[in-house]
Amino acid sequence: MENILEFRNITKYFPGVKALDDVSFTAKSGEVLAFLGENGAGKSTLLKILNGDYQPTSGQYLINNEEVHFRNPQEAIAAGVSIIYQERQILMELTVAENIYLGRMPINMLGVINNRKANEMAEAIIADFGLPIKASDRVKDLSVAYQQMVEIMKAYSRENLRVICFDEPSASLSDSEIDSLFSIIRKLRNEGKIIIYVSHRMSEIFSITDKVAVFKDGCYVDTVVTSEVTDGQLIRMMVGRDLGDIYNNLDRDKEIGDVLLEVKDISSTYVENISFKLHKGEVLGFSGLVGAGRTETMRAIIGADKMISGELYLNGDKIVCKSPHDAMRRGIVLVPEDRKTQGILANLDVRDNINIALLEEHSNKLGVLDTKAEDAVAKKGIEDFSIRTPSAKKKILELSGGNQQKCVVARWMATNPKVLILDEPTKGIDVGAKSEFYRMICAFAKQGLGVILVSSELPEVIGLSDRIIVMRGRKIAGEVMREDATEDRLLAMGMVDINADDRSDIA
Repeated sequence: MENILEFRNITKYFPGVKALDDVSFTAKSGEVLAFLGENGAGKSTLLKILNGDYQPTSGQYLINNEEVHFRNPQEAIAAGVSIIYQERQILMELTVAENIYLGRMPINMLGVINNRKANEMAEAIIADFGLPIKASDRVKDLSVAYQQMVEIMKAYSRENLRVICFDEPSASLSDSEIDSLFSIIRKLRNEGKIIIYVSHRMSEIFSITDKVAVFKDGCYVDTVVTSEVTDGQLIRMMVGRDLGDIYNNLDRDKEIGDVLLEVKDISSTYVENISFKLHKGEVLGFSGLVGAGRTETMRAIIGADKMISGELYLNGDKIVCKSPHDAMRRGIVLVPEDRKTQGILANLDVRDNINIALLEEHSNKLGVLDTKAEDAVAKKGIEDFSIRTPSAKKKILELSGGNQQKCVVARWMATNPKVLILDEPTKGIDVGAKSEFYRMICAFAKQGLGVILVSSELPEVIGLSDRIIVMRGRKIAGEVMREDATEDRLLAMGMVDINADDRSDIA
């Protein structure tokens, strides 16, 4: 029997913002439906209404012609509705099995939790996913990618599951893990589940979805059959314009300056003997597979991870960064990969998030803050980075992912850095917002900053970087100039032990 999820005239107001405007459409079992739209288009808001996190201002939603109204996520789960959010919703101190069966752990005849049974059940699900983890592993000891898979397995394990929605589920997954995820999604589709897939990656949309529902500015535009449209047509539907060649249209820095940052044979617990140079006005890309050591290299540079050996030179002077605060004072800042846990301060507003790195500068000897200075910095950040917010007092958690990311960039740019490290800066961001970030990155380089770009998206790292360093096995595998870089070449360098100069067969 076909299952149907129907939205009727859903409207949602926040103070100063109309997030959803009279949205009506249906999703059916037997097909994977993508939600596509720019950040702030209303996709996540609609999912949170379905999940009971938000209540609609007006309108209704129905499952199999029966109106439902969830007051909280627990009611949604009880009715068979699960949302896999981009931000992880797991308990780090518990095991994989305990997270999967939290609130419904099996018990024995004496009413005591049966951990052995829970582990057996969890191991069966892990086998379905083909993951190299154990049910008894503590989630805090897993990689970000595997933590995300635990979140998905938790929803997959529920017997009453009717509707499952994935909000940017692949942002932290490798290609092989994405393949496992797609296999599970196809299995769920064949079992008659209603599946909604939110992603900004066009390749994924064309790989896994049957139809695409497009949103723009809080409005539902249309639903199209995936196989009957091109990515260009979808982009025009979601942004209202043709972005053209997003990389060739960038205003790049034509001249690369002197060496700004030199990294000499640094090692930490996680990386070995890393050496490279970054020039003024240069965008230096870092490519490699998940776990190759790109993020760990950046953390060692800024002092977030302790350097065991090696040296750093900034403008020819040897420096030591024992902490990110040390690095910031010397002009090296990092926009981290994990926006939720390491980037934004979720309980604070936009103004405070932008100013948090400048507390010392804005405080007098008695520790009293200069609120006028903070207001001015926030206003400049909002204007310079086109942050879409009705007010600087808006809670940052209520902004779209792209606008949250702009706030983090505005924060660090307000410190007037010399070196800007961007770790997966466009993760979970739509193509329209990506083009804004790409222009900003090129503008930073033209200002004379040294920019390090860590990205898992090969077209992005090739399209933006002047040089690309490829990492493999927590070491540098090679280096390629942008004009010589291809996706095949970078991927091969990240996977096999071949010298960068000996690649005519794969270039």
